[in-house]
Amino acid sequence: MGPCIIWQCRRSAPKCDKLRAAGHAGTIEAKTGLALDPLFPAGKIAWLLDHVPGARARAEAGELRAGTVDSWLLWNLSGGAVHATDHSNAARTQLFNTQTLCWDAALCELFGVPLSLLPEVRSSNAQFGHLAGGATALPAGVPIHAMIGDSHAALFGHGVRTPGTAKATYGTGTSLMALTSDRVGSTHGLSSTIAWSQGGKVQHALEGNISVSGQAAAFAAELLGLPDAAALSALAETVFDSNGVAFVPALVGLGAPYWRADARGSITGMSLGTKPAHLARAALEAIAFQVADVYRAMEADMDAPLGELRADGGASRNQNIMQFEADILDRPVAAAAAPEVSALGAAALAFSAIGISVPGVPAASRFTPQMDDATRNKHRQRWQSAITQTLATQDNQNSGGTP
Repeated sequence: MGPCIIWQCRRSAPKCDKLRAAGHAGTIEAKTGLALDPLFPAGKIAWLLDHVPGARARAEAGELRAGTVDSWLLWNLSGGAVHATDHSNAARTQLFNTQTLCWDAALCELFGVPLSLLPEVRSSNAQFGHLAGGATALPAGVPIHAMIGDSHAALFGHGVRTPGTAKATYGTGTSLMALTSDRVGSTHGLSSTIAWSQGGKVQHALEGNISVSGQAAAFAAELLGLPDAAALSALAETVFDSNGVAFVPALVGLGAPYWRADARGSITGMSLGTKPAHLARAALEAIAFQVADVYRAMEADMDAPLGELRADGGASRNQNIMQFEADILDRPVAAAAAPEVSALGAAALAFSAIGISVPGVPAASRFTPQMDDATRNKHRQRWQSAITQTLATQDNQNSGGTP
C-alpha cells in the first residue's frame, strides 16, 4: 500500500521498463495509440493487484472491479448497479484497442490485468443508468446520460466539432487535444486517442499530455519563498524577460512530445545578473513553451497548420502567460469565459443525448501574436537548448557518466 495513485504517479515505471525491454512498446502503442509510460492506468492497476494483499487472487476470482474515476462515480451513483465507461475514458487505459474498439485480451495479459475487472464500454452519450436513492440530493431515477474524459469534455465544451482547432486545458499538467478525421498514428510523440463517441460513431483525436505545467508555478513559488503562484506571477511581471534563464519542469519526468519518465527538472542560463524575478518568469514561460512543443508536434502529425488555440483552466486566467503563449506559437489564443470548460462540455454532451444543442463556451479574452520573428526564434532556441541539456544530462547519468 502507499499514497493515493494519481495520474502523475511513477510507481508503475519498473513495469513499463520491463515491457519496453521485452520489446512490447511498439505493439502497445500500435493498438492503443499511447506511448508506454507510467502516466496511463494499465500499469497502475497491475501495481495495485501485486501490492495489495490478496488483491490478485480476488481479481482472478471475479470479486473485484477496476476502472477510471468515471466508472467509479457511475458505480456509486447507480448504487452499484452499473459498471461501465465510455470510449474516451477506455482509450486512456492502455488496455483498450482503439482499432477494434474492444478491451484487448493480449494487452491485459501483458500488463497482468484480468479482463473481468474492466467495465463495459458504451458510447459517450449513452444512457448509463439511473441515480440510486440517496446517491445525491437529486431524486432516484434521474437518468445518467453522458460520460467523457476530462480533456475530451473540454474540447467538446469549446464547441470544437471538426479538425483544425486545438485546445489546451491548463491545470496541474496541461492537455492539448485536436480532432482528426480518422485514427492518426503519431510519429511526433503524441497520443492517438478517442475524443468521444455518439450513437456508436467514434471521433478520433490527437492528444499531448504535459506532466507538469501549472504545478511548476506552485513549485517555483515554494522554492522562492513566495506564498503562492499568484505571488510568483506578480514577481515575474517586474522584469521584461527571464534574462536568459530557462526552467524545464521535468519534476515527474517529461510527457509529450518527449516521453522521458526518467528526466528531471533543470534551471539553465543563470548568471550573476539572475534575480528571483527572472526565475519566476522562467517558470511561467515554461508553461507556454511546453504547450508550444505539443502544438507543433500536432501540426507535424497532421501535416497541416492549426488555427487559434482555445484555452481553459487556471493558467488561462493569467494574461501574461496567454500573451506569451500567443507570441511563442505565432497563433491567436482564445481564453474561455469559464475556466472549468470540462464540466460544461460534459453537460453539453448530456444535452445532446436528448436532442438539445448547446453552443461552445465563448472566449473572454483573445491574444494575438506581438513578438517579432527574431525574438521568437531566440526564445525558442533558448528553450530547446535547455531541453537538450536536460535530456543529455539524464542520458549521461543513465550511462554511468559523471554529471
